[in-house]
Amino acid sequence: MSQPTLPADTTHPGEIASPLTHFDAHGQAHMVDVGDKAVTHRVATAEGRICMQPATLALITQGSAKKGDVIGIARIAAIQGAKRTADLIPLCHPLALTRVAVEFEIDAAASTVRCRATVETTGRTGVEMEALTAVQIGLLTIYDMCKAAEKGMVITDVRLLEKRGGKSGEWRTAAP
Repeated sequence: MSQPTLPADTTHPGEIASPLTHFDAHGQAHMVDVGDKAVTHRVATAEGRICMQPATLALITQGSAKKGDVIGIARIAAIQGAKRTADLIPLCHPLALTRVAVEFEIDAAASTVRCRATVETTGRTGVEMEALTAVQIGLLTIYDMCKAAEKGMVITDVRLLEKRGGKSGEWRTAAP
């Protein structure tokens, strides 16, 4: 089966460049060449939440989950997830991260835990994927640690909130 042909990265009059930078002119997946990009300070923040029954949230807040300190372990897992992004997402560049900050916020009224991760580096490519991976791994760790109490938890609303640095500059998501 042949691969679809996508427009080349360089365009001629009347052609439209593909916005999918991880494919070459022949439609083959490749790691984007960032060698000519400027080294800049780059920051990305992402967030998501996990919804659960009030009784499950109580196990977390009271510290009585069978597997231990759910939020503390989820924080370490999120940091580790950010550091291992290139191992998990095939075309991501391995990056030397300079900072990973992970915050959890419990909303008892909504019976949710929100995870927010901010990742920084000084380099040639952004850290959006690292921030998104940190959030997902943090929330998955909460699920893993609490699944004996509840299997119906829902991870939701994972999204990039903002990114700074690089040629495209600053981007922020619109308010929900």
